[in-house]
Amino acid sequence: MDGTDRQIMEMLRLNGRRSNVEIARELGVSEGTVRKRVDRLLMSGALRIVGLVDPEQVGYTTRALIFVTVELPHAEEVGAALCQMPEVAGLYWITGEYDFVVDAVFASEKELRSFITERLSGIPGIVRTQAGHVLRIQKSAAEWALPKPPPPCILVVDDDPDFVEVTRMVLEREGYQVCRAGSGAEALQTMKAVHPDLVILDIMMDGVLDGWDASWRIRSNPDLRDTSILVVSAITASDYLGVFPTDQDNLVDNFLSKPVSPDRLLAEVDRLLARR
Repeated sequence: MDGTDRQIMEMLRLNGRRSNVEIARELGVSEGTVRKRVDRLLMSGALRIVGLVDPEQVGYTTRALIFVTVELPHAEEVGAALCQMPEVAGLYWITGEYDFVVDAVFASEKELRSFITERLSGIPGIVRTQAGHVLRIQKSAAEWALPKPPPPCILVVDDDPDFVEVTRMVLEREGYQVCRAGSGAEALQTMKAVHPDLVILDIMMDGVLDGWDASWRIRSNPDLRDTSILVVSAITASDYLGVFPTDQDNLVDNFLSKPVSPDRLLAEVDRLLARR
């Protein structure tokens, strides 16, 4: 899912009856785009648009969470039997002291007592139950919103602390998470721990081709080789241009020559991250 999918899901969570036209107008995209994305989300099971009944508003004012311990060989049968009971609004398998949590609704406390003492006791395999009366629901599962993903992480690798600091400020101002390294070897160690989405890599650091060697090692590592690499270097304006292996440009995703403007750098960062 991308940002547009997330926005569509949030809008439908707040109002499942919103039309594709309304959503498209608010997002600034075409109605067809919204329709295709909603269809895809529904087909994948990531999104369901349903009508929810509020038990309290229709007379079921007593709600309880019932913790159930069962004989494990009968767990599947017990779970199936519980799901068939109309009082059961939700059933959850759990770890720990109990095996199930039953979310059940009733018209009265008398019905709750009868459910525990008579209905549950009649199910073979149930060993023990413990009920907790729900006094108030602060937040229901229907109110859960998809959490925002963490911002992309960018590793800036350069032995020039001024360049690193300026680049960090530019990237963080746009909401990116930034980590730093001062050499190719340090970059590889950092990448194994952090797994950044993008590496901004200098060439001339511990050696003339230190960054280029680091890019080769990144591409040779199965856990790291899919990381986007943006080289930002002054080697093209140096006396070492002749040793720069331009025939191996498939090691990196793009090359920018120093000095590079913040706007140009951000545009390339955005392009590479969007491609991912």
